Amino acid sequence: MILVTGATGNIGSALLGELHACGAGPLRGFTRDASRAAFPAEVEAIEGDFAVQESLKPALGGVRSLFLLSRVGPDANILAAARRAGVEHVVLVSSITVQTHPHLGPAGENLAVERLLKDSGMAWTILRPTQFASNALMWAASIRDREAVRAPYADTGLPTIHPADIASVARVALTEPGHQGRTYALTGPEPVTARQQVKAIAAALGREVPFIEISRQEAHAQMAAVFGHEAADAVLDVTGGDVNDELLAVRDTVAQVTGSPGRPFRQWVAENANIFR
Repeated sequence: MILVTGATGNIGSALLGELHACGAGPLRGFTRDASRAAFPAEVEAIEGDFAVQESLKPALGGVRSLFLLSRVGPDANILAAARRAGVEHVVLVSSITVQTHPHLGPAGENLAVERLLKDSGMAWTILRPTQFASNALMWAASIRDREAVRAPYADTGLPTIHPADIASVARVALTEPGHQGRTYALTGPEPVTARQQVKAIAAALGREVPFIEISRQEAHAQMAAVFGHEAADAVLDVTGGDVNDELLAVRDTVAQVTGSPGRPFRQWVAENANIFR
């Protein structure tokens, strides 16, 4: 039994699809609202909440391998429950900022979860992806309303990754030998700036999408109102304010692990264009 948490999210839904397609299983998807889960018929949907300890036991019963996103719940409790349930292998999605920006608070939190997993006694594989292509969804409302996209650091290009590539690496790690005890830094196949992302969305829509570069101060004020000052600083540092060669580097890990090249940003846009219409 493989348990996929975050099963209706960008990574989890793609992972369940790949696992089902390759005949892995049995499969179980963990979600807060099973009534909204459009899983394949053979996938068991189980409803629960990481914050509710009682919901973890039935979700983990009989599970051999676990796919887990870092920091979506009380990680120490989740990993302890997995160990008690007899889980043998955990594939954890952490963040590339653990190695590129270890001084930032969220990176330190991710590193702490990685250490918890390594000390758990279970086998582990750690995935450290860079910025997600799906982060562009933050602009969807503005684009649908025919407003300008406003973003800082317009011409800083990060090797943005398609969430399905993270899922593909996770699928291999869960179903094939040789990936336990490995840590994989994951990026997309090429750098893509915020300005280029908006141009790609405009091309898919067949219309102009205005772009306005704003200052860090303006961006910080907007983000801090939603996420808090520390989180806003961390996001802005890793999207342009404190970039370094390690963060900007394009890695071919996706191709090495899966045998297929990483999906470019424009492919993610083509698959999700209707969200911006």
